[in-house]
Amino acid sequence: MLVKTFCAAVNGLDVTTVTIEVSMTRGVLYHLTGLPDSAVKESHDRIAAACQNIGYKFPVADITVNMAPADLRKEGSAYDLPLAIAILAANNKVESGHLHEYMLVGELGLDGKLQPIRGALPVAIRARAEQFKGLIVPIQNIREAAVVNNISVYGMESLMDVIQFFNGSKYYEPTVIDTRKEFFQQQYHFDLDFSDVRGQENVKRAMEVAAAGGHNLIMIGPPGSGKSMMAKRLPSILPPLSLAESLETTQIHSVAGKLGHGMSLISQRPFRSPHHTISQVALCGGGNNPQPGEISLAHNGVLFLDEIPELSRSVLEVLRQPLEDRKITISRAKYNVEYPCSFMLVASMNPCPCGYYGDVTHNCVCTPGQIQRYMNKISGPLLDRIDIQCEIQAVPFSELSQMEAGEPSEKIRERVIKARQIQEVRFKDYKGIHCNALMTEHMLHEYAEPDADSLSMLRMAMERLKLSARAYSRILKVARTIADLDGSENVQSTHIGEAIGYRSLDRGDWAERGITCG
Repeated sequence: MLVKTFCAAVNGLDVTTVTIEVSMTRGVLYHLTGLPDSAVKESHDRIAAACQNIGYKFPVADITVNMAPADLRKEGSAYDLPLAIAILAANNKVESGHLHEYMLVGELGLDGKLQPIRGALPVAIRARAEQFKGLIVPIQNIREAAVVNNISVYGMESLMDVIQFFNGSKYYEPTVIDTRKEFFQQQYHFDLDFSDVRGQENVKRAMEVAAAGGHNLIMIGPPGSGKSMMAKRLPSILPPLSLAESLETTQIHSVAGKLGHGMSLISQRPFRSPHHTISQVALCGGGNNPQPGEISLAHNGVLFLDEIPELSRSVLEVLRQPLEDRKITISRAKYNVEYPCSFMLVASMNPCPCGYYGDVTHNCVCTPGQIQRYMNKISGPLLDRIDIQCEIQAVPFSELSQMEAGEPSEKIRERVIKARQIQEVRFKDYKGIHCNALMTEHMLHEYAEPDADSLSMLRMAMERLKLSARAYSRILKVARTIADLDGSENVQSTHIGEAIGYRSLDRGDWAERGITCG
């Protein structure tokens, strides 16, 4: 007897429908074809034990299983459930009349319980696109898969539940969750707020400009000056995720298995802060089974690199291309996948190895050569791609104890959202452009052309700081954002001046020049 069930193979964010064909004749052999990996090959033992423990005997027959398309490598344990149902249907233990209407995914435990899988959301999107009537997933993945509308999604606890579902011996209701209502309710709830930050008004201004235009930012200052504290609060002033952005972000986290238990849509912009010992593969993605890296997990959010000079040079340099292209293609001998990675890079660093160069409260013990080598750990091409570079000084305790609470994130976010709305209207006819940081060179000439006074100021800064052409473009982008925050239609000399002040690290002699943020 020949029986077919349907499941899906996830490769990056791409999902391919896989047809499992089971043919059963007299004999005792088990053949599995279709490029299965070790986890798929081991499914035979899990299925046999699961069937035994729920009261079904694994058939003694010559079983041939083909997973089509046969030239696509099948990886992972999500094929256990469709394989088990196909084998039982071929043995006349499961009614096969409606199997073609459903897509099934799930890992089997030896007791017959279904275990959660990765990538349930993109699988659900694929099932709807293929016009399946329904999708059956483990109960742990139900909220994630139920985000997709116009398809019936069933969360099952065990193999027995799925057997009863197809045999009609028990009725199951599809799960319906108003995830969009929850999504909008959770968008503005943050545990961290800028009202906790006392002083540092110039740095908070720089972060507001960065949030308003989607610009990359680096902060340099002594230990304890508040770099990490402010970076962690940056998501609280970013504009809220749209549903399209949330769906795309949730897919990436679903594929990586990073969605928490019971989560549906990610409602807040992600904030990723990897340790400085991270490898290239962990940052960019890849591995034997391709997985998104930290830069993709930070898509539509913030990637925070604390103590950036401590990261290896090779790891830092791989950021250059993703920062420009907003996507990364990972090519290996066995696969080729592409992940989106449109993120805000926020970095922090000390001014020297001991951390106290230029600090009025501590004596620096580093030699000029040590300071120069420390600063040179960040290459010029990478600094070129960081729009806003600012210096931070620690706030003395005598002043800190007398300062009032800072401006709350809610008020800052209102100004950021207003500036972003201006940009959305400006770029409505451009595909993939939604903020000033993404502007092309042609768009800079159209929307951020400086006047004569601004051009003269910019020329002087270019010559004095020896800035590159890329840094010139970055200054214009930041100036355009500052103008949007001011509600100005044209870029003026004051906007250019402030934007130039945010290029304080383009040269290693930043401290000698005395340029500070703002």
